[in-house]
Amino acid sequence: MSNSIGEQAVVIGAGLAGLTAAAALSDYFARVTVLDRDELPPQAASRSGVPQGKHLHVLLAGGQQALEELFPGFDRDLAAAGAVQLDAGFDTRVEQPGYDPFPQRDFGMSVYAMSRPLLEQVVRGRVQQLRNVSIASHCRARDIAAAPDGAASGVRCDSTAGGAETLPADLVVDATGLGAATTTFLKARGLALPPETSIGIDMRYTSAVFTLPEAATPGWKGVVTFPDPRIDGRGAVLFPIEGGRWMLALAGAHGDAAPADIDGFMEFARQLRTPTIYDAISRGRIEGDIMRFAFPASVRRHFERLESFPRGLLPIGDAVCRFNPAFGQGMSVAAIEAAILKRLLSRLAGTGDVLAQLATAFFAEIQPVLDTPWGVATADFVYPQTTGDRPPDFEAGLKFQAALTSLAAREPDIHKLLLEVRHLLKPGSALRDPDVARRVQQEMAAA
Repeated sequence: MSNSIGEQAVVIGAGLAGLTAAAALSDYFARVTVLDRDELPPQAASRSGVPQGKHLHVLLAGGQQALEELFPGFDRDLAAAGAVQLDAGFDTRVEQPGYDPFPQRDFGMSVYAMSRPLLEQVVRGRVQQLRNVSIASHCRARDIAAAPDGAASGVRCDSTAGGAETLPADLVVDATGLGAATTTFLKARGLALPPETSIGIDMRYTSAVFTLPEAATPGWKGVVTFPDPRIDGRGAVLFPIEGGRWMLALAGAHGDAAPADIDGFMEFARQLRTPTIYDAISRGRIEGDIMRFAFPASVRRHFERLESFPRGLLPIGDAVCRFNPAFGQGMSVAAIEAAILKRLLSRLAGTGDVLAQLATAFFAEIQPVLDTPWGVATADFVYPQTTGDRPPDFEAGLKFQAALTSLAAREPDIHKLLLEVRHLLKPGSALRDPDVARRVQQEMAAA
């Protein structure tokens, strides 16, 4: 291939970050191999390597746009697989203190709701259509091999025959959830680890699937109930998924959690700040088990601050930044990063030693993408128990956000902009546009 960068790239992890990264690499390497320790199911099903996969996930419009860029026609694939189409501004009832609900407006922002297993199955199906990409399931990566000069040179993994083998690679992409392969490689070479910023929220999720009668969801196709942090950290999200079902996630901050028995689960839902979700599920029927998941902290690894980084190694997705799932950002950020990687490879191809430049360039390119959802994640500091690096201007930011929300409730153009930022279609800096900032300042002055 004329734009070839190397013979083989190996991606560790066949989740959304790994699969989309493989698609981005496929035009620039003769072979791309994706490794995953799980036996990947042929159908949409949960797997042990992704314990959070049984819980509600949200694909934001920005992530959907990135997937469409990587896989043209992807929206049609989602619809054909049974994902539920809805308008992000009109079909979702958003309940937050002072706005129960926030105005529902049609901005023509179409998104799809589905389970995470269904999304992964559709993405995996598209990746499997790429002639030079192979997915090796039930293949655990042990560690990343190093060349004499310190560059990443391959992945040592358990072979399907039961032994061990080393897959040579010009590029190794670490798409594991915790990024352990990257940090282990850096430690073994005596290299600096990236500094980290964390937001300790100790969020607990309890989720269940329901069938609901149509009359149970009047005027909406999804509900987001935000907590009042002056009272507690209890919130909930209810959205449709494939197969005519609904998935509900009940969340509690700082160790608070809904019970995993039906009576306790329903009572937790009944005690939410508004009755909307309880009224809906009390008219339905629970399907299957109630599932629990704990998320200790959002963590951002600042690879961009390192003076150098090993050639042939690239962490991506949660290996770089993990977000509180309550904000529904992780999968979309991973897809956007993969789209950035593809554009970056296109720009760097033919410019010399691409693999020596790639990681540093990638880390720089994704910072604006990370800044927006990380800014949202800092909202967790509204709880005094939250640990970590509290922004010095946090109180001023809360006042700005309150005025912005008040303005958006009245002014459709501000509402649309706020929705575009929340869905990662525009950067958070758009909310500091001089005209927007002026109107927000006026709102603050009038309060």
